[in-house]
Amino acid sequence: MDRLRAPRRPRLWFEILLVAVGYWTYSLIRNAVPERKHEAMRNAGRIWEWEHRLGLAFEHGVNHALDSVGWLIVGMNYYYATLHFVVTLGVLVWLYHWHPGRYAATRLALFATTGVALLGYYFFPLAPPRLMARGHFIDTVVAHHTWGSMASGNLAGMSNQYAAMPSMHIGWSLWCGITIAVLARPVWVKALGLLYPAATLVVIVATANHFWLDAVGGALCLSFGFGLSRLWYGRLSYRLPKQVAVRQAEAEPEAGPRTA
Repeated sequence: MDRLRAPRRPRLWFEILLVAVGYWTYSLIRNAVPERKHEAMRNAGRIWEWEHRLGLAFEHGVNHALDSVGWLIVGMNYYYATLHFVVTLGVLVWLYHWHPGRYAATRLALFATTGVALLGYYFFPLAPPRLMARGHFIDTVVAHHTWGSMASGNLAGMSNQYAAMPSMHIGWSLWCGITIAVLARPVWVKALGLLYPAATLVVIVATANHFWLDAVGGALCLSFGFGLSRLWYGRLSYRLPKQVAVRQAEAEPEAGPRTA
């Protein structure tokens, strides 16, 4: 058990396989969750009502305001479709190469975050704002004919459109942002790390793919992921040694034959 918890650099082929199989399994389960349209629409109405009671129902205004700037909203559509994967994979590669001692624990936090999100998709089906019948939101992908989301347009059948709570765009971007902000050395890189989840929040709201409460759900999932990682490794992943300690038996040359 202690050997499993010891910081080490996993084999590259195993990591590539693990990430590929992990994401495939997540997508398979997420899309297999029944698309309970009526319940998802009812939950969306409840979320919208709660936000109005809180005085924080700003999604509609952001959606319409940014949609009026064509180049900006088109860029956000592509941001939503691509950076979610590109940045997350980039941070995983960076961790594997430069912080091997912290890699497995930080990767566990990401995987646990993604796994627990499936519970939200199953027990709380939620329609995104763009699908609300009376919400008068603009589906920016359809309106501007971009391929900014697999949940809109011709690709809608490939993704469960009623799995909006929690937002893994926020869960993953927060994981990336915190990891970069804590472990990177240049101040400007740390700043970019902090800006990334903030920009993602604006994007998911502007494109009407999520309510801001979905982002809260993503942050809670990330808290669970980091908590599980800390429980398993005994400390926060970022406080583990940066480099993997080489075992003494591997570091020392083999001894020659003993003499009498």
